[in-house]
Formats: sequence, structure tokens, C-alpha cells
Amino acid sequence: MVEKINSFPQVLTIAGTDSSGGAGVMADLKTFQMQQVFGTAVIVAVTAQNTLGVQATHLLPLEMIDAQCAALADDLDIRACKTGMLGDAEHVHQVAVNLQKYDFGPVTVDPVMVAKGGAQLLSDEAVETVKKELLPLATLVTPNLPEAEVLTRMKITSEQQYPDVAHTLQDMGVKNVIIKGGHMDNEDVRDYTLLADGSSFWTSSKRTHTKRTHGTGDTLAAAITSQLALGQDLTNAIKIAKKYVTATIEHTIQVGHDHGPLNHWAKQF
Repeated sequence: MVEKINSFPQVLTIAGTDSSGGAGVMADLKTFQMQQVFGTAVIVAVTAQNTLGVQATHLLPLEMIDAQCAALADDLDIRACKTGMLGDAEHVHQVAVNLQKYDFGPVTVDPVMVAKGGAQLLSDEAVETVKKELLPLATLVTPNLPEAEVLTRMKITSEQQYPDVAHTLQDMGVKNVIIKGGHMDNEDVRDYTLLADGSSFWTSSKRTHTKRTHGTGDTLAAAITSQLALGQDLTNAIKIAKKYVTATIEHTIQVGHDHGPLNHWAKQF
């Protein structure tokens, strides 16, 4: 039997850690595992955090981002990647430089700005760098409503605005956009997707009333990244990921005292 080198689907997260295991790189790797792809990581930042909040953040030296990316590009065959917490403008820029240097497949940008507990995870200057340097490289961007408001400078008060918001983000250079509706106070959680060809669709799930939603955005983006690496088109990847995230919230686990993590063991079917 002839061994096929690098034949197993491999994916990458470029983000920060979460010492409590609920979000960031830890959530991404758990999601990758459950989606049956091989997960790798470029660590941009280390955080000390738990379900109560973020206590400390440390950004890694820029040369370590370069070294990690180079190491992966030299040996592995990354089919899709995602970004998460990137910290400040310098680190966003350095990630963008590496994404231009290496082909890590379609890029899903999760523009992580604020932790569930309220801690700011992306500086104001870095937001502008995301808009100018990272979004034009993205295959998909996945903001929640507060993140979409910051990126577009639009106040979002109804679902009817989602298409306009998505078009505004598309005008910044990103090909495909998901506007996540979890922050809207509705019984159904509805997300709006605008694709590069101008078509669009909604995905919906019943709201589970729980505080155990830490890492939801990371998990959705990681699941989409996984499905793209497995060969799904973007529409199916988004729909499969939505079902998975819904299951991780519905089938809760009890960890910590406040904004608890998802149940990454959950099955979406």
C-alpha cells in the first residue's frame, strides 16, 4: 500500500488561547477534532481567563507569528484557515503579511473584539487594520452584531438591516459575509449570509436561554473552516456549522460559574 503524503484534511487557526478552554484556539481545536479534520494553530496571544472574564493578556513577539506560519507552510498542507483574537494593529498586520505569503486555503475571519465577559480583545487602531488589510484577504467574515456595528459604523436595530450591513462589509473587499443574529432579542437566532455572487440566505435556530455560550463565534468559524477543508461548498459548510453550534448550545455542560463553554462533544444530527 502506497502512503499518500499529506492526504488528511488539515486546517489552521490563527488566534489567542483561552486558559479555561472555552474559546479561542482551544475551542477551535476541539471543533476541528469533532469535524474530523486535523487542527493546527498559530498562537498570536496568550490569555489568562475563565468563565468570569479575562484577567490578563500577553501578545507574542511578531517573529513568533512568522516562525509558526513558516513551520506549517514548510511541512503541512493546510486546506483552510481561520483567524480569531489578534490583539493589536501590529499583530493584525503581521498575520495579513503571512496570509499573503503562504497559501493556507480559504480564510475565514472571525473579527473577535470583545470577550463574553466584556474585556476588549482588539484595539481601536487594530479595527482599522482589520478593515484595510485583513478583510480584503478573507473568503468569509463572520461578525456578530456588535462587531458588525464597529466595522461598518452602522447602528443595527432590526434584522431588516442585515442585507445592507452585509453589502457594506462586502464593499470593504471581503467576498462572503455572515451577519450573526445572536445578540438580537428574538426567540429564533437568525443569521444572514451574503455570498460573493450576490445571492443570499438565512439560517435559523431556536434560542436556548443560557449563559453557557462562551466560544460560540470561534466554534462557528472553526466548523465552517473544517467543512471547507472537507470539500463542502460555502453554503453547505455554513449550514452544517450552524447545526453543530446549535447542538453545542442545546446540549449544555456545567463548567465554571458564569459564561460557561459550549459542549463540543455535541452531535449536530
